[in-house]
Amino acid sequence: MFDQTFILLYVDSPAASADFYARLLGRDALEASPTFAMFALGSGVKLGLWARHTVAPAAMAAGGGAEIGFPVPDADTVRTVHADWAARGLTIAQAPTEMDFGTTFVALDPDGHRLRVFAPGAE
Repeated sequence: MFDQTFILLYVDSPAASADFYARLLGRDALEASPTFAMFALGSGVKLGLWARHTVAPAAMAAGGGAEIGFPVPDADTVRTVHADWAARGLTIAQAPTEMDFGTTFVALDPDGHRLRVFAPGAE
């Protein structure tokens, strides 16, 4: 059918969000304008950041209505990324914890969207 290779988040300020994601991901935006920015996440997946007030038709969702998953190989990597992101000043919504699917933690971007780092548990 379709390849899902594009994540789109509605943000208050594409410039502020682009700065946040450039620092988080360690790479520059592929494109940026006053109302939109786009990043490559890897494996052909792109992240778009669209100014909430310019979306047509108007967006119904407020900030924080989405979650991006960042899979990592193991629980030690979850804890390492958590320590790094906390030291960088990211808001941590959930400290590293064991859940039924594995080890995880959740940070927030400037608009409250969740950034979930996780290592799937052994099956």
